[in-house]
This record gives sequence, structure tokens and C-alpha cells, in this order.
Amino acid sequence: MTPTATVSPVMKVNTLRSCLSNRTRAMAQVYVRLRAGAIAALGLAVIAASAALAQTPQPRICVIVPHFKDEYWLSVGYGLQAAANAAGAEVLIHESGGYHGLERQIALLDMCRRLPTDAVLIGAVSADDPRLLDAVAATNRAQPVLALVNALNAPDLAGWIGVDWHGMGVEVGQFLAARHPAGSAPRTAVLVTGPDQSGWGPILDGGLALGLAASSVKIVATYRADTGLREQLREVETALAAHPDADYLIGSAPAIEGAMALLRRLPEGAHRPALVATYISHSVLRGMKNGQVQMVPFDDPIAQGRLGLELALRAMQGDRSPGLSGPQILPVTVDAGNVDEVALSPAGFFPMLE
Repeated sequence: MTPTATVSPVMKVNTLRSCLSNRTRAMAQVYVRLRAGAIAALGLAVIAASAALAQTPQPRICVIVPHFKDEYWLSVGYGLQAAANAAGAEVLIHESGGYHGLERQIALLDMCRRLPTDAVLIGAVSADDPRLLDAVAATNRAQPVLALVNALNAPDLAGWIGVDWHGMGVEVGQFLAARHPAGSAPRTAVLVTGPDQSGWGPILDGGLALGLAASSVKIVATYRADTGLREQLREVETALAAHPDADYLIGSAPAIEGAMALLRRLPEGAHRPALVATYISHSVLRGMKNGQVQMVPFDDPIAQGRLGLELALRAMQGDRSPGLSGPQILPVTVDAGNVDEVALSPAGFFPMLE
């Protein structure tokens, strides 16, 4: 908006006052012209400043996630979009097609670099694949790159937003160790989790093993697949067919979702393993509330999405946050009664994809 200014009437030269000399009249006229010019210049300056502000580019953050087949990422996306709306930023969200989508993720990094965008948030499908690390390094030379949720062992990252997946596994193991301490009756478990190359699966597995060290629970088999419901359900069916008497099924959120549906179809009196999730989703939360799921470590994916957007905007200004930044892990159990502390994306939400 162009500001308007009302120029106070300048003292008119009163021709009836004969004491006012011609020189004084000339000075008054000069003053009028100078004042009018100054006000006009001020108006033009404000117009120029407003136009420059209107032309300031909207921050554009490129976001690359493994996929939205896993409900967990919906809550991350919700946090990202909510924070972007509040900050007046634009998020360009892309799926990689799953944890086997390495080539697409590399191509997406190249695309984000060429658009261009101001920063990149990447939920890496691999923590240390050399081709992906090279692509991250090339992108990072043009704009800051931050790891989102999953570990990414690339040098010079502008930040990593997430939680310690090793700690997530430890929480699950310690929950079972508290129920079945070393020396108590032996218990068996099967583990259905993400791929070996993912930036969270093997890390979580190590923490789980550590947490179980003081327990009588033994993991008798581990099954891995991409974390879509169909793929994980297939592994759950294989696991339970091979180990029908397992006391526990420990699994990713899609694995637990599939297991709940599968176990509901079993005849009355059939053996049903207790279910423990390694991370949260909407389906896992429903299972917690109805007693089907015994425990899940909650890492607040909405908060991670919000923080990712915030740190990306900071990184654009040169403020990098090396190391891991994220919420505290909250063990949610049927016994603790803290299920109501879990908040996820609203029903029906799906991120706007490019």
C-alpha cells in the first residue's frame, strides 16, 4: 500500500502585509518546493520498499521421504506442512518409492539441486550407500542438506532431525526385560523389521539386542522387508508359520498392523503372540488403546517434522545444527496408562506431493 501524506498548507504570502520583503517571499516559495519534493521522495521510497518485500522469494524446502506407505511418515509430513504454513514457506514433498528406491532418491536430490530450492530434508533410504552419499555431497555444496528421521552418514550435513534408533530398540528390549528378567522362564520372539540398508532397521536391532541382554527373551528369527503393509504382512505370515508358538511378535508399525488383522482371524483358543511395536503409527495407536499392542516407543513424528522445517530455515541463513536434534523417546505401555500422550496426524490427512 502506498502511504499518503497531507502537506500542511504553507503560510501564504500575505500581500496585504507590506513588511514582507520580496526576498522573504522567495525563500518561502523555495521551502514549499523542497518540502513537497521531500514528501514525494519519501512516498517513492516506501513504494519501492513495499515492492521489494512483495518480490522477496518464498523459502522453498525440498523434502524427500522413503514413502507414505508407512503411516509413520504421514505424521512427519503433517508436522512439516503445519510448520511451513506458519512460517510462510513452501515444501516440495517427494516420495522415493520405498526403501529400495535408491536410484530415484539420487535422482530427486539432483532435481532439488537444479530447481533450485533453498534447503533439502531427506529421509534417506540408506545410511551409507556411496552413490547416495556422493549425491548428498553434491547437493550440499549448492544448498544445505539435513537428514530427516533416518540416519545418514554423510559429512558436512547441516543437521539431523530424529531420535536415536538404537535408543528406540533399547526401550523395547528393556520393556521385555522388565517383564521377563534373566533367570525367569524362557520366552521366544520373532522380529519383523525394515531392510538391512535402511538408516534405522539395523540400528534399532542393535539397541533391541542390548535391551534384551538382561532378559529371558530370545529372538529366534528376524524377517526383513520394505515397510509397506503388504510387504510386512507377508513377512509376518512367514514368521508365524515358521514359529507358531512364539510368545512375542516384535515388529515395525506396518508389521504390527498386519499382525493385528491376521490374529483377529484366528479361531478362538488359538495361540496368539503378544505384540510389541518398534515405532508408532495410527494403527499401532489404535492397537494400544484396545489392548492388542503391549508397548511402543513414541518418538513424536509430528514434532520431528516441525523441527525439520525450522532447522532447514535456519540452515538457509547459515545457522547449521550438526548432530542429532529431536524429541525425547517416550515408552508407551498398557501398564503405564500414557497412551493419551500420543498425538499423530489427523484422520484423512495426506501430504501434498509433487
